[in-house]
Amino acid sequence: MSDPTTADLTPPRGVVTVFSDIWCSFAHIAIHRLHATRARLGLEEQVSFDLRAFPLELLNDAPSPRPGTDSEVARMASLEPAAGWQLWQAKDWLYPSTTLPALEAVLAAKEQSLNASEQLDLGLRRAFWAESRCISHRKVILDVAAETGAVDVDALTEALDDGRARRALSDQAALSKSDRVNCSPHLFLPDGSDHANPGIDVGWEGAYGIGWPVIASDDPKVYEDILLRAATE
Repeated sequence: MSDPTTADLTPPRGVVTVFSDIWCSFAHIAIHRLHATRARLGLEEQVSFDLRAFPLELLNDAPSPRPGTDSEVARMASLEPAAGWQLWQAKDWLYPSTTLPALEAVLAAKEQSLNASEQLDLGLRRAFWAESRCISHRKVILDVAAETGAVDVDALTEALDDGRARRALSDQAALSKSDRVNCSPHLFLPDGSDHANPGIDVGWEGAYGIGWPVIASDDPKVYEDILLRAATE
């Protein structure tokens, strides 16, 4: 078996590879900005997103603590309100304990097309951050898939039943643990460049889950350059 940490991370022209976790508020902003900027530039037919897993719970050997995500909502929402945000509104016991099933589903949907995977990923992020839905739950994942209008739900169900994307998830987790992928989100472009948490310079006040993110600077325009370069180089 080949070593996933030696894989070539440079995508072909017209593709942006994105490592991220759905639990990550910075990735929620990045994915929203990628979609919104691509649409504004009219590049939907020229640029696709190859979504890879950066599973924080495996890297940290623990589920993502709810106080951490709660502490990020207001600050991150002020940077990009249109991405969709709210403090968790459902019952406490419905808060997701894992994002691995959702990440696996996004990888499995790539078997259908990159667009199917993109739309499922975007829908699951909004389901968690903006709609307080338990994306750990299989039914929620399949409901979101149906709502996209882009995913063949029967095919996705079959893929989840036989676990065909689980190996890819494990390989991407191993790659995320290496020094080749730094954070969620981390973008890789066809020209060989890579961009960790593009446009946002962030620090933290206090311990994670107790303090809050401190944004030193934010430049959403970097996404224009990222997408134009992906389309032309």
